Amino acid sequence: MLNVDITSGKINNKAQKVVIYGPEGIGKSTFAAHFPNPLFIDTEGSTGELDVRRLPAPTSWQYLMWEIDQVKANPDVCSSLIIDTADWAERLCINNLCEKNQVSGIEGFGYGKGYVYLEEEFGRFLNRLSDLIDLGINVVFTAHATMRKFEQPDESGAYDRWELKLQKKDGPLLKEWADMVLFANYETFVVKEGSGDMKKAKAKGGRRVMHTVHHPCWDAKNRKGFPEKAEFDYSVIAAAIPDKSAGRTEMPEPAPPVEDPAAAQAMNEPAAVNQPESQTPQTDPTPASDGSAKTQLYDLMNAHQVTRNQIQDIVAKKGYFPAKTPIENYPDDFIKGVLVGAWDQVHKAILDEEIPF
Repeated sequence: MLNVDITSGKINNKAQKVVIYGPEGIGKSTFAAHFPNPLFIDTEGSTGELDVRRLPAPTSWQYLMWEIDQVKANPDVCSSLIIDTADWAERLCINNLCEKNQVSGIEGFGYGKGYVYLEEEFGRFLNRLSDLIDLGINVVFTAHATMRKFEQPDESGAYDRWELKLQKKDGPLLKEWADMVLFANYETFVVKEGSGDMKKAKAKGGRRVMHTVHHPCWDAKNRKGFPEKAEFDYSVIAAAIPDKSAGRTEMPEPAPPVEDPAAAQAMNEPAAVNQPESQTPQTDPTPASDGSAKTQLYDLMNAHQVTRNQIQDIVAKKGYFPAKTPIENYPDDFIKGVLVGAWDQVHKAILDEEIPF
């Protein structure tokens, strides 16, 4: 006898995993904004003209993971989480892998290993987002499209097809993960104008359409019986997207930081830590949105309520720099490779008072 419950029948009102991709400027973000009670993680800064709720733009892969964990811990904050866009999120993942392993690019791992590592990390990212599906939160990716030459091994000749603008292993992984993949494009047609031998072919049209099933020239799929081609309008899929009770529409206020004046000022204000009173206070030399190594570290410190003293202490215990060396004096490659790149280990070590590196 099986010691497990067996269920049958359709599962209705299950949160959906959706990928919307197409050429730039076609309106992917606007389309995604129509999902029920959406909350954006804008990785590329493309939603500035939209009246939507958004989390801070992630400056590192670790910060993006932390934001997803925050949504998971507060499931009433939204009914739909929008990752805008998948390819810019992938860039954060690639940067993180390269910084941790101190290579200049994904090809630097050699023999295709970089793409394997990337696929594994991107897969963990999708698994993390699947936890939100279990909480009733739709997860929506927008992504750019790129045209690539495609050649079938059993056929002669090649042709162009539209694909997700992701690395060669991540694109298929994301398509498999999604419940529906929607390809948006401009519908054009060729007409001949003129008379006799003077006829010239001209492209006309420009209507925005959405493709919902696979075609030799693009990837798409759905399990809801949508028409193969429809207007690029949210109303086409609205009935298939569940809207759980929204509850709160704002993230709860974060807990107050540990009492450390320097940590409270880590992002935008001068901080004086382990310095004589007569010395000029430390100042963050970069704006909070510039994506520099120090900004990435400050974002993670702020998110996890880690103080400057804790960072400087753990770095000193390992013997990298004296305890009084301000964070601003750490080399960028050290911050990227050791502190940001291995943040989960560093943070755990701070909590456990152990040194992981």
